[in-house]
Amino acid sequence: MDKTAVLNTLNRIMELELAGVVRYTHYALMVYGYNRIPIVDWLREQADEGLVHARTAGELVTWLGGHPSLAIGPLLETHQHDIGAILRESLTHEAHALQAYEELLALTEGRNVRLEDYARDMIGEELAHHDAVDKMLRQPGQTQAFTEA
Repeated sequence: MDKTAVLNTLNRIMELELAGVVRYTHYALMVYGYNRIPIVDWLREQADEGLVHARTAGELVTWLGGHPSLAIGPLLETHQHDIGAILRESLTHEAHALQAYEELLALTEGRNVRLEDYARDMIGEELAHHDAVDKMLRQPGQTQAFTEA
């Protein structure tokens, strides 16, 4: 196992998850309208989940003897705050996280069971999140996926 590559990937995951915390917190503040309460609750849950994911990645970094990054992943402010735009931005952000977890899996598969299982679990969570957002972007009665995972 290439420990340096694994540490770099885990730090990138931590940075992306922390960016998600900031992003979802911001989105929750910017939602207006009669559907605000359930959407804000969901966005806050996503921010909380991102923090747990960042902490877990950081714990794995220190377990491997590395130093957790203090950076935060890219934050894009589009000033588009309708729910559809927020959800589409969420899909883009989550695609980057999914890619990082897939890279971690490729680095650890067959080499470290703990890290391999972690990567697989997180890929499953990211795909479930993608599917939930995809369904939210569909019109009522639309069965075809909004995007392909």
